Order: sequence, then C-alpha cells, then structure tokens
Amino acid sequence: MMQDFQQYGAWRAAVAVALEGYGAALQQAALIDAAGEQQLAHALARLRDDRLSVAFVAEFSRGKTELINAIFFADYGQRILPSTAGRTTMCPTELLWDPALPPCIRLLPIGTRAGQLSTSDFRDDQTAWTVLPLDLEAPDQMHETFRQVSQTRRVPADEAERYGLVDPLDPDLAASLAPDGTVEIPAWRHAIINLPHPLLKQGLVILDTPGLNAIGTEPELTLNLIPNAHAVLFVLAAETGVTKSDIEVWRTHIGAGPGRLAVLNKIDAMWDELRSAQENDAEIARQQRDVAQLLGLDAARVYPVSAQKALVGKINGDMALLEKSRLGALEAALFHDLIPARRDIVRRQLRRDLDALLAGQQALAGARARDLVEQLQELRSLRGKNQGVIAHMMRRVDAEKKEFDASLFKLQGTRAVFARLSTELYTSLGMDAVQDQTEAVRAAMQAARFATGMRAPVRTYFEQMRVNLEVSNAKIAEIGAMMETMTRRFSAEHGLALSAPMNLSLDRYRQEIDEIEALFLKQFGTATLWMTSRATLLERFFDSIASRVRRSFRAANADAESWLKVIMAPLEAQIRQHRDQLRHRQASIQRIHDATDSLEQKIAAFEEGQAGLERTRARLAAVAAGVAAVLDGESAELEAA
Repeated sequence: MMQDFQQYGAWRAAVAVALEGYGAALQQAALIDAAGEQQLAHALARLRDDRLSVAFVAEFSRGKTELINAIFFADYGQRILPSTAGRTTMCPTELLWDPALPPCIRLLPIGTRAGQLSTSDFRDDQTAWTVLPLDLEAPDQMHETFRQVSQTRRVPADEAERYGLVDPLDPDLAASLAPDGTVEIPAWRHAIINLPHPLLKQGLVILDTPGLNAIGTEPELTLNLIPNAHAVLFVLAAETGVTKSDIEVWRTHIGAGPGRLAVLNKIDAMWDELRSAQENDAEIARQQRDVAQLLGLDAARVYPVSAQKALVGKINGDMALLEKSRLGALEAALFHDLIPARRDIVRRQLRRDLDALLAGQQALAGARARDLVEQLQELRSLRGKNQGVIAHMMRRVDAEKKEFDASLFKLQGTRAVFARLSTELYTSLGMDAVQDQTEAVRAAMQAARFATGMRAPVRTYFEQMRVNLEVSNAKIAEIGAMMETMTRRFSAEHGLALSAPMNLSLDRYRQEIDEIEALFLKQFGTATLWMTSRATLLERFFDSIASRVRRSFRAANADAESWLKVIMAPLEAQIRQHRDQLRHRQASIQRIHDATDSLEQKIAAFEEGQAGLERTRARLAAVAAGVAAVLDGESAELEAA
C-alpha cells in the first residue's frame, strides 16, 4: 500500500519537474504566450492539489472505525481512532494532511447547523472551528484527543429539531427524551484531523462517516463528500448481513459503480470452532454471495474481513492471524485499483495540457520561422540591385507597415465590442444573479404552506441555473465567433498563419447542476415531504444545494475570466511578432541602403537565426517528448511493478 502511494507520489513529482522544465525552456525561447502560461499553471496546480479520497460508510456498530485503524494506523502500535462498542463516530470526520497547518483536530460546532451555511462554506473560516493540537510523540494522548469526535451534548428537543437532528413526528422520539425534555446530539458538526501520516502526506484523504441518521441529515455527506470520493467502502457486519437500514444507506447514498466496494466485516464471529475451516469458509462464502445479490454487486467486489483481528495481527506481528483476517485482499483491491485508475485520469488531463502547450509553441515558432524566411527571401532579392531598387523596397515595406498599423486601429473597435460582450456574459453567469435567484427560492420555500409545495421552487431553481449556463454558453460562442472572424481577417490581410482562438464550454458545469439535482431528487423525490420535519430538512439541504451551485458558478466564472484574458493572447502575440518583424525589415533595408551594413553579413545573420530557431524547435520537441515519456513510460513501469 505504502509502496503504491510512494510510486504514485514519485510519478507526480517527476511529471511536475518535467513540466516545469518544459515551461522554463519555452520562456527562455520566448515561445509561450499568456494562454500557454495559464495552461501550464493549471497543469502544475492539478498535480500539486491532487488527492485520493476514500470514504468509509456504514451503519453504527459495523466496525468501520476499526477497519480504518487496521488499514492505515496499525503502525502506531495501538488504536488511534476510538473504536468501542456502540457509536464512536458521531460526526463526519476527514483525515488528511495540510502542511500549512500544524497537527491538530479542527471541530465545527453543531450550532452552525442553525444557520444557512453548509460545512463547505466554513472551511476557510478559521474562527468558526475549535482547534485541538495533536502531540505526535504521545499516541495515548492523541487517542484521547481523537475521542472528542465522539463527544455529545444534551439540548432541548426543539433545539435539536432546529438543527434538523430529530423528527418531532418520530414515534421513537419520546423514548430518547430525558426526563427534563432534552435529547442527546453530537457536539460537533464536522471534524478535520490534520495528521502527517505518510499516506496522508502523499495526498490520501480518509472520510469516516457516522451512521444512517447523520448521513440522511448532513447534506455535506449526501451532496459532496460521498459522491465525490474516489472509492467508497460500504462496511457490513458478517453476523447480521444486509439489514434494512444497510439497504437504505446503499440505495440512497452509494449504489454500485466504479470504486464502490462492500466489506463484510467481523467474519471472526463466524469462525465456529465446532466446524472445520472448510465449513467456516463455505459459510462466509455463502454470506458473501447473499450480500452481493442484495446489493447488486459482483461477489468479487464483496470482501470478507476481520478488521479487529487484522489490527491485532499487525500490532503483534502475528502474520498467521493477519492472513486469516483476509485484510490483505481488500487492501490490494483498494489500492491496486484506485491508484492506477486515478493516475490514468490525471495522465489524460495532463496530456491534454501538454498538447495545448505544444500547439501554442508550434504556432509561435511557425510564425517566427515564416518571418525569417520572408526576410531572407527579401534580402537575397537585393543581391546585385542598385540603390533605386533598394529604395523602392524601403517604400514598399514602409507602406506595408503603415497598412498594418492602420488595421490595428480597427482592432480597437473590436476590443470595444469584446468588452461589451464580456460584460453581458456576467449578467447571466455572475454571482449576483446566482445570489438573487437563491434568495428568491428561499422566500418561496418559506411562503409555501406545505412541505410538498417547497419542491417546486427548488426545481425552478435548478432550471434557472441551467438557463443561466445556456445563455452564458451562447454569449461565449458569440465572443468566440467574433474572435475567429477577426483572426481570419488578420490572417488574410497580412499573410499570417494564425491558429483558431481557444474554445470554452460551460457544459461540465451544466452536468454538475444535473448531478446535484439528481441527488436532491433521490433524497426528496418521494411523497414524504408533508411532514414538518422533512420540510426543515429540505430547507437545510437547499442551503447545501445553494452552496454547491455557488461553487460551480464560481468555478465557471473563474474559467470565463481566464478565457477572456487569454483568448486574444495568440493573436496579440503574433501581431507583436509581425510588427517587430516589419520594423526589423525596415531597419535592415535602411542600413543596406545607407551602406552601413553589409548585405551578405545581414543574410548570414538571418540564416544563422533560422538555423538557431530550428535547433530551438528540436530542443523543445525533445523536452516535450521527455514530459510525455514521464507521463506514459512511468505508468507502464508502475503496472509492471
């Protein structure tokens, strides 16, 4: 497991070094424009921020936290995460490593559920979190600090209802009330454990989720953390199999798909000493097949394990017990499947980035090469010509330069249209429009008499978000068409071989909106919303829906802003290059006319410039091939390993 992560981390580091080297070479050769610089920055950021997220989901008392201890933290020689009978994980808990922060636990108070902000909205608000330091040299003390995750508090029932944690119509509510009318709730809404564990430092993020009740009432889990996890391990208990609540969690929040595995934990409960080992194995296999059938999975994706025995085996060095626990098969499936799949996704994205950088480099190098060829042809044509011919050529170049300068004035008019269209784009894409529509939906939901009437404003909200993106896409297409027309005109009028402007599409954000709506319909698509408590829950989910939509639109705005900044970059770069070339031609012919410079010396200098450009192109091609080799060759080496 560690070796797989180290190899993946080494691959990412090698690709980053290769890309940085290629970028430096492009900068040195002046063969990268603003669009290329942005593409390179995005590629490096993708490598730097890449993380692998693994979510553990289960009803309580399935041994989920013990499984996390066994897989990741046995090297500490004891349980790090609290794991006892009953519920130990009371709030969603993320384990990760952020080098910008010290080792600590950040805890978000449960009272934040009373407002309209989602957990994601609080992530960058340092003041909202309670921070507890971790002493890495004292595992016992760390264990005690981790117990804060399972801390609870008692509050009046109406306060718990306001947080969306209890249902006043639940027939079992009375049994959970204390004589003073209070109910026990989690003390914290979310926990982030910042720990410099070797795997976490490599970019692994572990998500430990509470049971069904918290999954159903914490929108961050339903709308963000679980759907976006690269792998989800659904943990069941071997002695109980698949219960009704397990089925509800699986169907509502997980479902079969890539990276989704079922873990049949606590198989040690089926180690009957009155039966043979073969009979015990047959019973476990039968339970494995039954679980697979109920979940709609291939039996090979259901892994029987004993997390507790695996942890004991690892800590005590009992290899026989560790093998009997069957944890190795699960670890192999998890990391041998997860890491190559993630690496392939990253590699494909980076290959597209590299292809874009190559295209930009080749366009700029091609334009420079054409300019050199034209100037060489012009200078060679002066051989044996008298001063009158040279003077005529000077006048022709001067006229060409004036014509080119005049066309730049026309470009200013296009810039004005470009600015107007850009402003119009933000009318539909801007965050003000998103906020206005969000507030309108909240008002409509609050005005609805019944909870069932609250779904219509939410559906209208999703439809309006799609309309905003469609209108924005149309405006982007209009801007792109205008730029393409201008590029073709410059190419035709001045003999420039300009590449088409880069495209932008907001389709992936439309897809994100569709996915968010699908999650909403999955959660609230039934006729159960007549209950007041479900209406409160719907309002809370809408707050998280609005937060997700805001993030999507912020990302779309960032893409649009970046695109608007660089869409003219290739044209402007070649315009500058062509203008400099005209200026150099004018100066060269003037010096030849004034006999201050040798024609043959000038021709030789341009021939050397032409040869130097070809050497630069060959060197850059070799550097780019090196980047591609790191992207592709290293993966083959990993697979062979």
